[in-house]
Amino acid sequence: MHGPANELPIIAADILARLRTQSPRVHCITNSVAQALTANVLLAVGAVPSMTIAPEEIDGFVKRAGALLVNLGTFDAGRGSATEIALAAAQSANLPWVLDPVFIDRSEPRAAYAKTLLTRKPTAIRLNRNEFFELAGAGADEDALAKFARKHGTVVGLTGATDLVADGTRLIAIANGHPLMSKVTALGCAESALVAACLAVERDAWRASAAALLAMGVAGEIAAKRARGPGSFAIEILDALYSLDRDALVAHAKVS
Repeated sequence: MHGPANELPIIAADILARLRTQSPRVHCITNSVAQALTANVLLAVGAVPSMTIAPEEIDGFVKRAGALLVNLGTFDAGRGSATEIALAAAQSANLPWVLDPVFIDRSEPRAAYAKTLLTRKPTAIRLNRNEFFELAGAGADEDALAKFARKHGTVVGLTGATDLVADGTRLIAIANGHPLMSKVTALGCAESALVAACLAVERDAWRASAAALLAMGVAGEIAAKRARGPGSFAIEILDALYSLDRDALVAHAKVS
C-alpha cells in the first residue's frame, strides 16, 4: 500500500516547477485569520489567490480558477452561503477542491456541516488527527485512513509530527517540519491552500497532496534554521517556499 517514497522529492519539484510556469489561481473560502498568510504562501509558490465570498461574484471567480479551497475556520453564515455557491460552480466546471475541516472536534454544528460536505466529494482533505477522528469516528491509523479515503473517493492528508497521505491504495509518511510551524497562526490553513494549488496543475490528487505537504515541511525546516523565533519564522518560510527547488527537496526529504 505504500507509495514510491524515493520518487516524491522529484514529483514535488516537478509540480512546483509547473506552479511557477502556469501560475494557476486558487479560490479560497477561508477564515479571516488565515487570509493574508494563505495569499502570501500561494504567491510564494507562483500561484494566484482570490478570496471573495460575495454571492454575486463567487460563481464567476470559482469557474475561472484552477482549484477551490473550503476552509471552515470561520464558520459563519456568509462563508456558509459562499461555500454552497462555490461548490456548485466547482462541480459545474469540474474543478478540484480541498476541504479543511478546521476545529470540527470543538464544534458540533461545524462537524455536522463538514460531514455533509463529504457528500460533495472533495478531491482532497487536509486535517489533523483530532479532526479526522471527529470526521471518521476512528483513530488515524493506516487502515482507517485507507478505508476512509476509499469510502469517500478522496485523498486524506493527515498532518502532525509525521504527515500521512493516503488514497486507499497508496500511503506515504512525511517526517519533515519543525516545531515553530505550530507557533504561527494559520500555517496549516495555508498548507491546505498549497494542496489546492498543486491540484490545479497535477491531476493525480495523491501526488499533489503529498507534494504540497512535503514542500511545506521542507520549507519549514529551512526557515527554522534562519529564524530567531515565530515572527521571523513567518517571514522565512515564505522565502523558503519561494526558493524551494529540486536539490533542497531531495536533500531534506524524510519520506517512507
